[in-house]
Amino acid sequence: MIIRASHRPNHPHQPPHNIISSKFQGPSMPTHRMISRRVFFIVQISLLVFASALLHSSTQLTSFLPSQTSHRHRPVVSHPQTRLAADPMSWNPNPNSTPEQVSLSSRLSISPLDEYNAALLNEVRPLNYSNPAVGWGTVWDLVVVGAGAGGLVSSRQAARRGAKSCMISMELAGGDCLNAGCVPSKALLRSAKLVREARKVASRRNEFGVTFTRKGQSEALDVDVTVDFAKVMQRMRRLRASIAPVDGHARGASIGSQVFQGKGVFTSPYTIEVVEDGKKLGDANNPVLRFRKAVIATGGRPTIPDVKGLADAPYTTNLNLFNLESLPERMVVLGAGIVALEMAQAFAAFGSKVTVLQRSKLLSGDSEAGKVIRKTLEQDGVQFLDEVMVKEVQTLRSRGAGGELPLMRISLNKDNSQPTSLECECLLVAIGRTANVQNMGLESANISYHPTQGILINDFAQSTSHPNVYAVGDCVANVPRLTHMSGEMAKVVVQNSLFGGEWRMSSLVVPAVMYTDPEYAAVRKVVTIDANGHVVPSPKFSEEEVDVYRTELRSNDRAILDSSDADGYVKISCMKGTGTIVSCTIVSSRAGEMINEVSLAIKNGIDIMGLGRNVHAYPTLGEGVMGCGLQFIGARWKKLNG
Repeated sequence: MIIRASHRPNHPHQPPHNIISSKFQGPSMPTHRMISRRVFFIVQISLLVFASALLHSSTQLTSFLPSQTSHRHRPVVSHPQTRLAADPMSWNPNPNSTPEQVSLSSRLSISPLDEYNAALLNEVRPLNYSNPAVGWGTVWDLVVVGAGAGGLVSSRQAARRGAKSCMISMELAGGDCLNAGCVPSKALLRSAKLVREARKVASRRNEFGVTFTRKGQSEALDVDVTVDFAKVMQRMRRLRASIAPVDGHARGASIGSQVFQGKGVFTSPYTIEVVEDGKKLGDANNPVLRFRKAVIATGGRPTIPDVKGLADAPYTTNLNLFNLESLPERMVVLGAGIVALEMAQAFAAFGSKVTVLQRSKLLSGDSEAGKVIRKTLEQDGVQFLDEVMVKEVQTLRSRGAGGELPLMRISLNKDNSQPTSLECECLLVAIGRTANVQNMGLESANISYHPTQGILINDFAQSTSHPNVYAVGDCVANVPRLTHMSGEMAKVVVQNSLFGGEWRMSSLVVPAVMYTDPEYAAVRKVVTIDANGHVVPSPKFSEEEVDVYRTELRSNDRAILDSSDADGYVKISCMKGTGTIVSCTIVSSRAGEMINEVSLAIKNGIDIMGLGRNVHAYPTLGEGVMGCGLQFIGARWKKLNG
């Protein structure tokens, strides 16, 4: 179902007639007569505000100013042993945190409230934060609704380029990527990889000449490697907190992009109300922002299937997975996408018994890659159940107040077989993403959207029904749900909305990587434009339309020396009879690093011969990319006769 705007503006590139044009088109500024009638009143109010500010302590004042130290390098974690008392203006780690702080952090899906999570929250969701004052008649060049990757890049790049910009952060600045996605997951994957490497070295069959001292002599065990799950999670929280200042409110203000904390709701085609925490839409004290251009960057959330008993069960998604403090004995993963497989492999390495419930083919875009990844995960102890449907989820034990994990029973149906069930302490739901576009007044602003897929945009990332509103990231229909896609869309939006650019979505070449071990990476043009001018996914080429060039990494010298990538490969597809690259798939321990070379080639029109002629360092896995180019060249060599 598409929710369409009731009418279209007068012209696809102009605001309505009652709006005055300027270098950044949008609502008119107040007239000189209107200003002069209020000058005396404004001066009085300004003096009162200034006098009131002088009454605040220096600590309160400086808490809203940018630090004189670099936000990237300044210390971000306080030491609880030096804290004398709880600071009412900041998040405090336990035991100094208040019940209200614990409750709010839980609502924000951040726990435990230790020193690292307190440091995180002080950056990305400051306690008792005061929104900037909005002067009467203020019109913003760019207002961004959302504070994830797309929102941060949009608002800050606009500010760096001279625009009056602001960003509305509803929950946690940094969005899913920092708080519940890319950053914490990669910290866990690093620990899991180290566990697997340690087990490989400690195995009695290891070939590396490194010996571990064994604690026991059990013949049933090849290795005696212990995982301290609490320390694994503590490391993740520490590293996440160290990255947080880059996405924090203070950093944005220091760049020139003001941050408003609250829910952004469109109240007209050119106004957005910031509904502050604890208030309702229409509250007289809520800031109302008038804009010339706006960007919707509200992201997405995990899709929850309609399964009997699931809504009332203590299931887990990426939003609260990284709050775990104890390792679940059994984990059931519903889904077989990137999040599902990455976390399945990680928790299997940590010691959980992991079962993946799979309804369709693994990595349907490349069945061969799916088979390789599945084989590796099965070797790591992950069990796959194919073509099963979850019938019901029963809660046998709720999550305990003292940290005790819950217990659930999952009833399964499979074609032509008897129903079965599994019990687990952690049910990870990871079947996909739903766009966050509900209850934000899109109808009031004449913005067309799909209720689950997101905002409908054109080739310039504009709303298809409101040309002065743009959208980026996971809240947009028909685009890849990737952090770097959000960031790149933000660059497109700033250029097009404020500087008259014509950067096109259909030109984007976007790599995607799954950070399992081995990694899976793929790249191609990801979107095209349909007959209505809307962004839609690019169709894939059939086998009959392409020539495929392939390099097996088992014969790559670096792979041989590393004892890795025995099943890895590089596969590059070109338009039939030409060297024009249309896509690439890589399965390798370093696929995420290798894919960027091919992405650059596609983007800049470098053909596969160019990859073959590019000199690669030896020995590297990247030579696998060069090998595909050499196959193309070799097939066209001139040879001496006789």
